[in-house]
Amino acid sequence: MQPVWRCAHFDELTVTELYDILRARSAVFVVEQACPYQDCDDVDRFSSHLWTRLGGEIAAYLRIVPPGAKYPEPSLGRIITAASARGSGLGRALLREGIRRAEELYGPRSIRIGAQRYLLRFYGDFGFEPTGYDYDEDGIPHSEMLRHGRGK
Repeated sequence: MQPVWRCAHFDELTVTELYDILRARSAVFVVEQACPYQDCDDVDRFSSHLWTRLGGEIAAYLRIVPPGAKYPEPSLGRIITAASARGSGLGRALLREGIRRAEELYGPRSIRIGAQRYLLRFYGDFGFEPTGYDYDEDGIPHSEMLRHGRGK
């Protein structure tokens, strides 16, 4: 069964959708990773949000951040697959759809991500390459990665 994707700019989200997105992000980033941090960083307001549901719950999600909001390029962030959906291929489907939507919104340009280090190979499968900038975010090692686009 193919996932049914929903993509909406922040201003288009319903209250229920926003609640479900924040709940899903909190389940992964705060509870699973035991990492208390300020998830609501004001970048959500400028971003488009992409997700799919399984059994009524958000199973995969990411936000598409416009150029200039965090980086000069568009970026993908807050990328999650719910624990119940891991190993199903849904994470790969999410990333493919996120790249497609980012290119649809901003053209065939480079896309940047801040990746948890243990996922470098996963993101590398989609053309993302480490930039050499490694950093610690809330006690978790990260690497900045760039997927070169055909445009600017």
